[in-house]
Amino acid sequence: MSQNIYITGNGHTRFGRLSDNLETLIVDAAREAMSDAGVSGAAVDAVYLGNFNSGLVPDAFASSLIHQADPGLRYKPATRCENACASGAAAIFAGMNAILAGKADTVLVVGAEKMTSNSTEDVTRALAGAGYQNDAAEAALSFPQLFGIAARQYQDRYKDPLQAMARIASKNHGNAMKNPLAQMHRPMSVEDCATVSERNPEIAPPLRLTDCSLITDGAAAIVLQSERAASDAKRRVRFAGTAHVSDIMPMSQRDFLSFDGPRRAIAAAFAEAGITVADLDFAEVHDCFTIAELLIYEAMGLAPAGQGERALDEGIVFAEGRTPVNLSGGLKAKGHPVGATGVSMHALAFRQLTGQAGEMQRKGAEHGLVFNMGGTAVANFASVLKADRA
Repeated sequence: MSQNIYITGNGHTRFGRLSDNLETLIVDAAREAMSDAGVSGAAVDAVYLGNFNSGLVPDAFASSLIHQADPGLRYKPATRCENACASGAAAIFAGMNAILAGKADTVLVVGAEKMTSNSTEDVTRALAGAGYQNDAAEAALSFPQLFGIAARQYQDRYKDPLQAMARIASKNHGNAMKNPLAQMHRPMSVEDCATVSERNPEIAPPLRLTDCSLITDGAAAIVLQSERAASDAKRRVRFAGTAHVSDIMPMSQRDFLSFDGPRRAIAAAFAEAGITVADLDFAEVHDCFTIAELLIYEAMGLAPAGQGERALDEGIVFAEGRTPVNLSGGLKAKGHPVGATGVSMHALAFRQLTGQAGEMQRKGAEHGLVFNMGGTAVANFASVLKADRA
């Protein structure tokens, strides 16, 4: 990166089944982020919105809803970014590019989604539009079914991943108990998550309900600033390394289990930051399904291919481990309002690195990884964030 870019403020609504509409969610998160950064709407040069939508709400032109947050935002350029479940990270990267291009010094980024006003079937159908549509067999599959295929492939190539997946689900539910913004505040034992029952049915064999992320409403926001604009910031966190890697969509043309896109994005972000996985103090990653988190362990370098469960066996990814993963509860228990997810990850990493994470706090955290993914490892965004000023 040719110049330093910082996060200097954040906002975050509660995640869950909310009565608020999309506009209210956007405005609330934006106002909190600007207040936290100590900037007014007049000081903001551009705004970006991460929002998938895909027919989930009638607001198909939502970017300028951010302007409702502050009169000073009126007439500022506003852009909506859509990149499936990585829409939030796409908005952040677009904001960074505006700063790198010299077109902005202060950028407000909001990610938001309103999902729960739709049925589960309608949400599943809307999300499926982010899959490959030009192969009838693949287009007929929902995302739970696609990641169910990944779990079956993992079993065929390596070992049965179901127990590891249950451990991931239980871990993330436990972490969410310390996150007041999380959708699910219900601890679940490994046995609960591993057992198929009336309360935990198979959704897309072998995936169980507890292997799947949540349908969620919510919004998050961050303020991005250049070195010049952030010089007097009360708190700031630096982007030490970033990478965006997009893979081809058809699963028939790639090895899904290799997770090439995530692996390349994370490795490139590490290289730019000048660190290795051993230097990380925590990671917030895209556990849309528990098998995805298991594969991300391997993509990060926490364990070799096919041996992701070692990161659990050795305690590495638990809250008190060397590299805790998803201290927020992850998509699994914090919730997954699609367009908000990538921004939420960065907002909560900012809180970790500035000592504001409350009961979730990783003491002395200096480096954090954020990994936000769209589709079946198609759009892959990795950020290494470094503590700078708390």
